[in-house]
Amino acid sequence: MLRYAALLLSFAAGPQLASAQDWALNGIDPVGYRQEGAALPGRPDIVTMWRGQAWHFVSEGNRERFEANPKAFAPGLGGLCVVALSEGRSEPGNPRYFAVIGQRTYLLRSEAARERLLADPQDILMQAKAVWARLHP
Repeated sequence: MLRYAALLLSFAAGPQLASAQDWALNGIDPVGYRQEGAALPGRPDIVTMWRGQAWHFVSEGNRERFEANPKAFAPGLGGLCVVALSEGRSEPGNPRYFAVIGQRTYLLRSEAARERLLADPQDILMQAKAVWARLHP
């Protein structure tokens, strides 16, 4: 029965439905970081495609906010762990660990990395941005 329901959903959703491997932020709603201060799982039926990935949202309102300005809600520094980047390593951040600093959301690899960033955000971000600039000239 579940297979049948999933098959029907895939046909009903049409070509916009992406496989889970194409889900940005593992399905976490990028607007939720700033609106709710939480890593909220988005719904599989409220989705938009941006930069080749499916971005999921908890509500139509969050999807509309994102679509109006996706760059404002996408994680900074390509979603890499800011602390690792500040140390010269390119490691993906975990969408469950994040920090909102100023108007930007940054991902971290762990709670320990999040605590470290929050203890010295200005210095760590400055170092991470310098490494990012070298990696992405």
